[in-house]
Amino acid sequence: MGNTSSDSRLEACDAQQRLSAGESPAISAAMFSAGVLGNLAALALLARRWRGEPGRGARRGSPISLFHVLVTELVFTDLLGTCLISPVVLASYARNQTLVALAPQRRACTYFAFSMTFFSLATMLMLFAMALERCLALGHPYFYQRRLTRRGGLAVLPAVYAASLLLCSVPLLGRQRYAQYCPGTWCFIGHEQTAYLRLYASLLLLLIVAVLACNFSVILSLARMQRRARRSRCGPSLGGGPRRGERVSMAEETDHLILLAIMTITFAVCSLPFTIFAYMNETSSKKQKWDLQALRFLSINSIIDPWVFVILRPPVLRLMRSVLCCRVSLRTQDATQTSCSIQSNADKYADV
Repeated sequence: MGNTSSDSRLEACDAQQRLSAGESPAISAAMFSAGVLGNLAALALLARRWRGEPGRGARRGSPISLFHVLVTELVFTDLLGTCLISPVVLASYARNQTLVALAPQRRACTYFAFSMTFFSLATMLMLFAMALERCLALGHPYFYQRRLTRRGGLAVLPAVYAASLLLCSVPLLGRQRYAQYCPGTWCFIGHEQTAYLRLYASLLLLLIVAVLACNFSVILSLARMQRRARRSRCGPSLGGGPRRGERVSMAEETDHLILLAIMTITFAVCSLPFTIFAYMNETSSKKQKWDLQALRFLSINSIIDPWVFVILRPPVLRLMRSVLCCRVSLRTQDATQTSCSIQSNADKYADV
């Protein structure tokens, strides 16, 4: 009996032509405005970095790093997704029609669902590309210097779009239609496409795990750099401490790691409700309560990403770095002083 009521509710939502009374576009309009404003602000900051910021250690015309090429592509992807998806929802509210009634042959519904799956996957693939770039830069510097270039970074975006297009076109190739969900302002992979829905959710989850593994590798590489810097403080041949270039490199890599880690955590949190939604029993009554929340969480990621970049300016990153590394640095300094004094005493006794 419960299964029948769930199925009938799904069918009613999928066939609904008019929005229910009391539906407000306020949340969708706020998300659209925040997404556009945040992405434009992030692109403006990145444009300044591409030109170089005089007076901040960067010379005008200095080349931008591969990491920031990938960040630019991620922000562009988020902006493109926001501008292509949200207006459809606002048009639905403006006409008081659901997506299946907004255009003939459910085209608006198909367009919305395909765009949602495409840009969500493309965003996660861009995050994976950023994490892999940092992992190779620190873990395999020789390969990184020889094989990876900024020009190659420009090719990542079309490659990511091609992969996302291929994977997200499966329902279209199989002539399976997307389903409309209540309140009628969004469409997504249908409940009858359980295998593909779970495959898509599993792919997002796999990419999150891969990004976390790359971030962990970066942390280990930074720890090795810190150990080398600590040992160099006792070496008179190295000038009594780590070179300035090495200190700057470690600080810059730590800033990149903080930025990437926060973006990864954001996507993981935003994707978790969708993953739970995908693996729920399709006849479960709880699944009907998760659908809209899962979509909104998945949409929020493209809004938060640019704001993370806007808020985490270099001064903020330096503050976070100092807070995170303060205790470690104090312990490291004490250990270094102790080891250096032991080494100094040992050298004296050796001379005697």
